[in-house]
Amino acid sequence: MTNRENIRNIAIIAHVDHGKTTLVDAMLRQSGIFRENEQIEERVMDSNDLERERGITILAKNTSLMYKDIKINIIDTPGHADFGGEVERGLEMADGVLLLVDAFEGCMPQTRFVLSKALALDLKPIIVVNKIDRPNARPYEVVDEVLDLFIDLGATEEQLDTPVIYASGRDGWATAEYNPEQPNEDLREMFELIVNAIPCPECEDEGPFQMLVSNIDYDDYTGRIAVGKIQRGRIKTGMPLILCKADGKKVHGKAVKLYTFDGLKKEVADEVGAGDMVAISGIADINIGDTLCDVNNPDPLPFVKIDEPVLSMTFSVNDSPFAGKDGKFVTSRHLRDRLFRELDSNISLRVSETDSTEAFVVSGRGELHLSVLIENMRREGYEFQVSNPVVIYKEIDGVKCEPVERLTVDVPEEFTGVIMDGVIARKGEMVNMEPTAQNYTRLEFLIPSRGLIGYRSEMLTATKGTGIVNSILESYEPYKGDIQPRNRGALIAWENGASITYGLFNAQERGTLFIGAGVDVYEGMIVGENSRQDDIVVNVCKKKHATNTRASGSDDALKLVPPKDMSLEQCLDFIADDELLEVTPNHLRMRKRILKTDLRAKAKARS
Repeated sequence: MTNRENIRNIAIIAHVDHGKTTLVDAMLRQSGIFRENEQIEERVMDSNDLERERGITILAKNTSLMYKDIKINIIDTPGHADFGGEVERGLEMADGVLLLVDAFEGCMPQTRFVLSKALALDLKPIIVVNKIDRPNARPYEVVDEVLDLFIDLGATEEQLDTPVIYASGRDGWATAEYNPEQPNEDLREMFELIVNAIPCPECEDEGPFQMLVSNIDYDDYTGRIAVGKIQRGRIKTGMPLILCKADGKKVHGKAVKLYTFDGLKKEVADEVGAGDMVAISGIADINIGDTLCDVNNPDPLPFVKIDEPVLSMTFSVNDSPFAGKDGKFVTSRHLRDRLFRELDSNISLRVSETDSTEAFVVSGRGELHLSVLIENMRREGYEFQVSNPVVIYKEIDGVKCEPVERLTVDVPEEFTGVIMDGVIARKGEMVNMEPTAQNYTRLEFLIPSRGLIGYRSEMLTATKGTGIVNSILESYEPYKGDIQPRNRGALIAWENGASITYGLFNAQERGTLFIGAGVDVYEGMIVGENSRQDDIVVNVCKKKHATNTRASGSDDALKLVPPKDMSLEQCLDFIADDELLEVTPNHLRMRKRILKTDLRAKAKARS
């Protein structure tokens, strides 16, 4: 059992893609936890398929390594504010943070978000200027930016007196005195800094056991596993415990098995002491935010307040003509069970039932937060449909208020005008504009969250793919007024059938198609985007009538423009209030809520 004086608990925090997971890789490799001939993938901490595909961290994860005789427990956190719940619960277990900042990009919106959370918990920070080997790196300017951010966030004198280290996570070296001509060979200076600058855990070695559950793991054999940092006392295998639920209920249980973290593995332990991180199995009905206590001293700990959701969507049973063809789980009971099960580990998500037994309102921190849930569910075999995302309004002092985000856009100088026009049309207001390296300009806006729905793809088109956009929730402000909805209509299928080249050729003159030839469609399904504002019905199943003058192979001469392949996020951005997205394991189909053309026309006339 490790003495808490020999333990350091650190969380690695940063804006998305500033190199957290890559740095953890290098730390693990250099600590000697892998065999020399062991085959290790890159970004070994991103174990989830979606994380590997998207190159982002979604779930906070624990690992540990030994440096000399010091055990360093590491929590790798996500950079996206959409997964802020993961960041917040990860910081609960830490005593200090490594704040990573890209040596070229500098402070970004999520840098502010994660740092504000760490300072509020009074965690000891170390500034790591990462990617120091990038072309056009500006390390000293970036350090000044970070210190300005500390002051801006109301850091104390002690927090401002924070050490700085320069690193290349990719190449695995760090140095306190940066010299571009002589980079260091390894991360030894960073390990020394962690050991000397980060305090050992402030816990009570003696006294009745107490631990806040900050994470939940799951194992097919042992069931739910509670993960947290021991605040007081020690725990032994087989020890009786009392579970203090967040709602005040108390449940008796027993620590059937204990595990500590050793590299990427969990090691079975007989006893674990205060300040260390432990995983405990054997208690079935346990959730994040609960407290495990000594059976004779039920003393719950307060849980960190998680920021409220800002967007909601309606998840409902698929009722399209193709319902049930793809999915393994298609009923409302399947959908309900899966959504409520997600609440066990996804602490910033909310699910509420509606008047209909077939629809549920799911609220989250942003489009990415909700789209990751949708993608996970479709990969598990679920089939359902979702509405477009809508913002959650609040009434503050009798005034209707909406979430406003701080939007940062980095673009080449020639595109600043088109970006400003686009954001201002969505009720945005510019608060800052400054040049950055290589003829790029950084624009900062305050914009309603609903103005950002659908904006990212529009911005990428407007800047020919060169713009970088980031946003983070700033505050709630009075309603800013109506925003012009999608400025282009949809191309809607006229009948059920398979799309045919002749029908598609005629339809593509009206706009951009989302499907190619040989795709099964149904009446009311969206098959493309109209070049004008109105919806239009097209017959993509139309065949060319045979005539005695028709040459064989004349259809081969019809050239189709390749269809636009729509990702899940692009579909969610595209659909309007009267549309739905049908999600199945193999297909994403956008459709009108009312499928029949004549019924849609009547509903429009009534409205």
